[in-house]
Amino acid sequence: MATNLNNYLDDFKRFSRLDPVVKEDMLRELHTHLEDRSQELKDSGFSEEAATEVAVSCLGSPQIIARQIYEVYSQGTWRQAFLAALPHFIVASLFALRAWHNTTLLSFILVAVIGVVIYGWWHGKPAWLFPWLGYYFIPVIVAGIMLIYLPGAWFWLAAVVYIPLALFVLISVAKETISQDWLHASVMLLPAPILLGWALVLGTDNSFDSVNRQLQDKASWIAFSFLILALAVATFIRVGQRWAKAGALLTPELLVLTLVAIVSHGGIGFWLWMVLALLSTFLLLSPAVLEKTKLIRNGNK
Repeated sequence: MATNLNNYLDDFKRFSRLDPVVKEDMLRELHTHLEDRSQELKDSGFSEEAATEVAVSCLGSPQIIARQIYEVYSQGTWRQAFLAALPHFIVASLFALRAWHNTTLLSFILVAVIGVVIYGWWHGKPAWLFPWLGYYFIPVIVAGIMLIYLPGAWFWLAAVVYIPLALFVLISVAKETISQDWLHASVMLLPAPILLGWALVLGTDNSFDSVNRQLQDKASWIAFSFLILALAVATFIRVGQRWAKAGALLTPELLVLTLVAIVSHGGIGFWLWMVLALLSTFLLLSPAVLEKTKLIRNGNK
């Protein structure tokens, strides 16, 4: 009896994409329900093994049950939607107010992001955490870019130390995120193509004055693009179906990239836009492929 029940609950846990706390509650409820149903069948004359098999078969496929429960519990509250959208809104406000030169403000935002990520990571990894994780990695990426300005010997020494450490951190967090839900990894990666697109627009001339002038000219558009991301993430939290969540991420992403290309006035041509669009699609959907591969591999064991 215990083996059949445990196998069913293990399959449910493998297919479930709920937050860890909710998942554990559902596991306890399913375990109680199956035990109670099995006991009723035994009382009516079934053997222990037969009672367990009937109880499990009547409940249905663990994959279907996991999907149905997900659609009920995955719709977040407006508070969770606000928390998820907040980091994008902060970035939008930073550009709308032309405040990117304010070192004190930037330092405060960085500390706040790190604090929120640490809090959310150690408190069950709720769905609102993962947009914050996307910005948590920006200092890591920026630090890597800054290595190219070091003198030759120092560059190679720093690169040998930095690159393995940075990859270890990125891969560890990405692996942990995908193991919970590939959509959370997609949310985490959402701003990356947008940041790259704006970097290409602003980086056509390497002089500081030129980049600063373009930032001033395009600050409102940059702010608007991140405001769209904020609305996209809020929608992601509020909808329940997985296909709707995926659409809430991919559609605004492609619209923002189109906006970036238009605002660039030829700086991003059609083919470069296609590369960015494909990169966005790859970053948003590749976690699903990795998760599917893992499920198939585990199912074959």
